[in-house]
Amino acid sequence: MAGPLCQGWGLGVALRSRAALRPLGLLAPPARGVLGPAAGSGTAAGSGEAALEENPFYGKYRHKIQELRRSNPDVFESRMEKRSEMKKQPVGHSKQGEFIRCMEEKAEGLGSKTSKGGFTKDKTLDSILNVEMVKEKSAEEITQIWNQYFSAKDTVYAVIPADKFDLMWKRAQKCPSFLYALPRKEGYEFFVGQWSGTELHFTSLINVQTQGETAPSLLVLYHYPDLQKEKGIVLMTAEMDSKFLVVHDAQCLASQVQLFYATDRSETYGLVETFNHRSSEFKYMAVIAELEQSGLGRELTPGQASDKS
Repeated sequence: MAGPLCQGWGLGVALRSRAALRPLGLLAPPARGVLGPAAGSGTAAGSGEAALEENPFYGKYRHKIQELRRSNPDVFESRMEKRSEMKKQPVGHSKQGEFIRCMEEKAEGLGSKTSKGGFTKDKTLDSILNVEMVKEKSAEEITQIWNQYFSAKDTVYAVIPADKFDLMWKRAQKCPSFLYALPRKEGYEFFVGQWSGTELHFTSLINVQTQGETAPSLLVLYHYPDLQKEKGIVLMTAEMDSKFLVVHDAQCLASQVQLFYATDRSETYGLVETFNHRSSEFKYMAVIAELEQSGLGRELTPGQASDKS
């Protein structure tokens, strides 16, 4: 059943389980090994790998990390050394430049590569909707059709006002990457979001740290501006890798895109600008604070947050 998550254009989510939706809370302290300094003083690959295994989310990505270690041990060791160096920096001041570059390089090839994780290559609005037929309908009628179609599917979706998407799109051109946080039982799991055209690709921060430019997309938000000028709306839907994310996770990440890219509050969007253009000044905890201030997480405690294992 679809239901709005927050104010604005109204983000919908469909769940076959019909589980009740509740705002996500951000009350737990950061999980050890996610943000803090690496354990021990060594910088060797072995020490980096040991510290990596202390990350409470390591188990989710163990297979992919071990696969990289087997297939290209030199690259794996190099990444572990770089990760150890980065984790020595103070909390909230880790440089994001390398993460952004990796994601940008990956995004450049998305148009010519087949997506992994079951994602649809070159997903168009015509593959979902008869665009010519709906052009005869009003924006309200199209919104109703869109919502009804996706209400029975395990995904998130939205109908975004044209002016809001214009604001998001202009900002995405200047600031194509950002760091998002998901509340977990252990604390927070961070995700990097990277715009590629009108698609927004997400992967976990631990994936970027260990796999660099080969980090796989775990969630893709598809935005369709086909009807933007004529009807004043932009349609959005998503695909995700269900091995790593559940629908509530995708809903939370999509809501944060609205929070950070469509906001009228300069301090909130300022975090996005800092992440992209002054990465040495970026603070992880500022993202958490902004989420708490927005009211997205008033009612759900960290212990109730989903954690797809």
